[in-house]
Amino acid sequence: MRSVISVVARQALYVAGAILIYFGVRGQTEGAVATADANAQRVLDAERAVGIDIEAGLQSQLVDHRWLVDLANWIYIWGHWPLILATLVWLVVAHRERFWEFRNAIFISGSIGLVIFATFPVTPPRLFSPEYLDTVTVHSEAYRVLQPPSLVNKYAAVPSLHFGWNLLLGITWYRVGRRRRWTVAAIVMPMAMGFAVVATANHWVLDVIAGAIVALAGLAIEEARHRRWVKRRAQDPPPSEDPHAITSTLATPQRSDQLRSET
Repeated sequence: MRSVISVVARQALYVAGAILIYFGVRGQTEGAVATADANAQRVLDAERAVGIDIEAGLQSQLVDHRWLVDLANWIYIWGHWPLILATLVWLVVAHRERFWEFRNAIFISGSIGLVIFATFPVTPPRLFSPEYLDTVTVHSEAYRVLQPPSLVNKYAAVPSLHFGWNLLLGITWYRVGRRRRWTVAAIVMPMAMGFAVVATANHWVLDVIAGAIVALAGLAIEEARHRRWVKRRAQDPPPSEDPHAITSTLATPQRSDQLRSET
């Protein structure tokens, strides 16, 4: 139990550091309204060019059905951070090897996302045009209370880490779960979040695609790093080395030397 508490406490410090970096990026992009709007127009033009500009059409099908709006809001609010945090705690307790994989993939993809947020700010649909309804603000008070607008980077639409990290969540559930319901949940949850971020006008469709690419890149980098560690350890086993430690501005944790399952 003491080990679990120690791990959770260290992760809280890393998250605090990540939040400070996030605020730095937010301050850099806060006044970039014209740039963010221009980039949003570029995103929308690209979607129109390939026929995936479905945001307005999707919302038009939802707004007259309050239960669908509430469902999209509920998924967007409660299907992200609450599930991610609960899964991290569960992995620390029951599947420590997968905890490091999931945590590192989030940190790596988050680092990539921060670079994109800083260099390519994009206005989300809800702030781009009155054509798009901010369903979370209009029909729900919970999310804007949990994350006040004054603390949120309004121009961090690309990539959608809301979707990307839920994709990582689904992959983790799929790898850890041994029962059919976990497989079903692993597939349904990312799809539901992809629907929710667009239906609530928080992201463009291309944001979702970019979020998937960034998240999968983070996971691929983590897995490649781990394979290199396994290879080095097999050639010259050290007395004690951390198989999942990553050196970055966000985290340099002390890790168990237990090899994580490759299944």
